[in-house]
Amino acid sequence: MDNYILGISCFYHDSAAAILRNGEVVAAAQEERFTRIKHDAAFPQCAIGYCLEEAKVKLDELEAVVFYDKPLLKFERLLETYYAYAPLGLISFLKAMPVWMKEKIFLKREIKNGLQSVQQYDRKKLKLLFTEHHLSHGASSFFVSPYEEAAILTIDGVGEWATASIGWGKGNKIQILKELHFPNSLGLLYSAFTYYLGFRVNSGEYKLMGLAPYGNPKSSQTQQFVDLIKTELITIKNDGSISLNQKYFDYAIGLKMVKEKKWEQLFGISRKSPEEVFTSVHLNLAFAIQQVTEEVVMKMAEEAQRLTGQKNLCLSGGVALNCVANGKLATNGPFENIYIQPAAGDAGGALGAALAVEHIYFGRKRSFKANKKDAMKGTYLGPEADQAELDHLLQIHRAVCHEFESVDQLTQEVASLLDQGYVVGWCQGRMEFGPRALGNRSILGDPRNPDMQRKINQKIKYRESFRPFAPAVLEEDAWSYFEMSGDSPYMLQVQPVAKQLRQALPDDYHKLSMWDRLDVPRSELQSITHVDLSARVQTVSKETNPKFWQLIDSFKQLTGCSVVINTSFNVRGEPIVCTAEDAYRCFMRTEMDYLVINNCLFGKQAQPKWKKQDRWQEEFVLD
Repeated sequence: MDNYILGISCFYHDSAAAILRNGEVVAAAQEERFTRIKHDAAFPQCAIGYCLEEAKVKLDELEAVVFYDKPLLKFERLLETYYAYAPLGLISFLKAMPVWMKEKIFLKREIKNGLQSVQQYDRKKLKLLFTEHHLSHGASSFFVSPYEEAAILTIDGVGEWATASIGWGKGNKIQILKELHFPNSLGLLYSAFTYYLGFRVNSGEYKLMGLAPYGNPKSSQTQQFVDLIKTELITIKNDGSISLNQKYFDYAIGLKMVKEKKWEQLFGISRKSPEEVFTSVHLNLAFAIQQVTEEVVMKMAEEAQRLTGQKNLCLSGGVALNCVANGKLATNGPFENIYIQPAAGDAGGALGAALAVEHIYFGRKRSFKANKKDAMKGTYLGPEADQAELDHLLQIHRAVCHEFESVDQLTQEVASLLDQGYVVGWCQGRMEFGPRALGNRSILGDPRNPDMQRKINQKIKYRESFRPFAPAVLEEDAWSYFEMSGDSPYMLQVQPVAKQLRQALPDDYHKLSMWDRLDVPRSELQSITHVDLSARVQTVSKETNPKFWQLIDSFKQLTGCSVVINTSFNVRGEPIVCTAEDAYRCFMRTEMDYLVINNCLFGKQAQPKWKKQDRWQEEFVLD
């Protein structure tokens, strides 16, 4: 008889659900993809419904339902923190208490009621379990990794008390060796700078990471900012543990991340508004906090290696989505191998909670296979864009498409469109779990085209022009385009573009404005080369995603280039598309040129030649 375990994360941000069958990851998805509310924190009713449907199981058949942290421990931290600072923080306390009393203290009731909204079940038979937050994160990485034994490093904002932890995984066991506790948090420090530089906390951190390379590493101001951060805001110890000077922060008991007047006195600039133009001061400050973050991550990793003696490292937690730090850790760190959970943030906690119960609570062994890829199935764990859904879309919208008889014909045609400078939406198979689009819900372009970065940012994504794009490269060719060894299947490492592809930069390069720097020729793959000559690489495996691999290979056969631009299929402020309907709607609302759903090509540029078909829909033929 099969065993099913459902994992849930919700009520903070990025709610999600995941389900295991006999320890195998069957399905996982974020709630935002269904509700279309970015970073949706609500109970993941839709995600749970999808997971049950994909696994073909009912709630009454589940062995256990697991929540990804322990709310009473969080409540303890809240009360102790307010007590320590009393009478300060009264306003924040009064605002927080009603929410905690309604949703958090009585979380068992909330979860059971939420499950009832998914489908009817016997509440008395339900086994409802809770794991600790950092154990969920660590389990989400280690138990799906290709390692029998590894060090585990989790870094985020805060769980119950822990803000960073070092663990040791072996077989089906995880031992937590060391923790850093609230209010000292590298994640919250980075979020504080995210806030101060005009981005939204819990969603703008990756924008700050993308902004940092525009800072001038040679500027005395940049070094001054680094020194101020390390002398006034943070104390960094040799083991990677940190202490934050709370006189500058307000997140513990206040309603903001920082005490703005003190930061203004410290750095000489006021908090940037979202509408304000970036100046060199903002850019240098972004560079400074990124550099400090990388230093702390490296020290924590070195401590993890010292404590465990392992050659393998598993990374998780929101800070593990800092691709720049990951790349430097992979290149210069103390570990031979690094595995990063693709849904490293809170969404991945749902999966980790289920895995922790499977292996630690029930004690079942991992189906481990040495030297194989991880157990995430490329993280293609979401709903599939199936033919029935596509047929419904065609009927409702009377959309015009050409359906190719073979994948070869399709990929050759799309490769030709990319070569001609067109932007193509690519919606295939099962949706990715985690924040990155990895070739199933992607927008694609030609990286050799120097105008492509601005075109996609401004006319399709409707987002900030400074934002870089990631390259998707054939796994076997990655070494010839980027200075890297090994693979990066989840777009979670930034690595330098190969020297032979770079172009010489002008002597005054770092003195140019950020917008002028964007126009400076940097490499033969201009539109995926960031201003610091790096790229956030995705290596594409023929085994994991054969159709996306074949498309890039078709582009290679046509152009000699094994790389395409790969960015998430969404516009600013919206989640990545989930359904064929979502993809078509996004396609029609933007200046995207073509859309591919399964083997069907939709177009705007070509003048259609109409002809009747046996099926009720009509098609166009490209000239």
